[in-house]
Amino acid sequence: MKSEILVREACVETVEECVLAEQNGANRLELCSDLANDGLSPSVELLEQVMLKVNIPIKAMVRPRAGGFLYSEEEIRQMEQEIAFFKAKGVYGVVFGMTTADNELDIAAIRRLAQAAKPMNVCVHKAIDGVKDPWADFQRLYREVPEVDAVLTSGGAQTAAEGAELLQQMTALGGDKLKVVVAGKVTSENIDELCRTIGASEYHGKKIVGELK
Repeated sequence: MKSEILVREACVETVEECVLAEQNGANRLELCSDLANDGLSPSVELLEQVMLKVNIPIKAMVRPRAGGFLYSEEEIRQMEQEIAFFKAKGVYGVVFGMTTADNELDIAAIRRLAQAAKPMNVCVHKAIDGVKDPWADFQRLYREVPEVDAVLTSGGAQTAAEGAELLQQMTALGGDKLKVVVAGKVTSENIDELCRTIGASEYHGKKIVGELK
């Protein structure tokens, strides 16, 4: 891996977790609500409180409901409104993802939201891990949607350790153009080993800087 700063992105859902994550060494936050359902969009109130309390960049989840990632036009418009709000608030980045009925990433819808989000950082989330061919869809994002800056993924597996081989491939292709944010049971205890194995510079987890409770 190049000699760049290792990004530890903490996945958080309360003001207290955000503050503790920063104190423990996180250098970025992914702010969600309802992590029991893998994270939904944070509320206006939560975002505003967190922005007053922390000094590190915040990525906001844009996910209107639990369940799958096949969205209606009405839901996509709701996501556009949320993105516009986060942009107006000066949030560093947004995290979203959508799939088609054929279980592929919905490239057209992702491009639409990514274009609306700029100049914020745009990350496609772990929806990519549930599609039929994560590697093919990663390559499509790389080629076809330059507005997407990063992909949050465990390499199509349950954990980053299990998906390490594909994560290596993604990292090598993506480079600085399409950053791989390694996820999937990444903790303060295994991040160094994963970094040596995968070679990515950005990692994500609920316990990436230890317990936040």
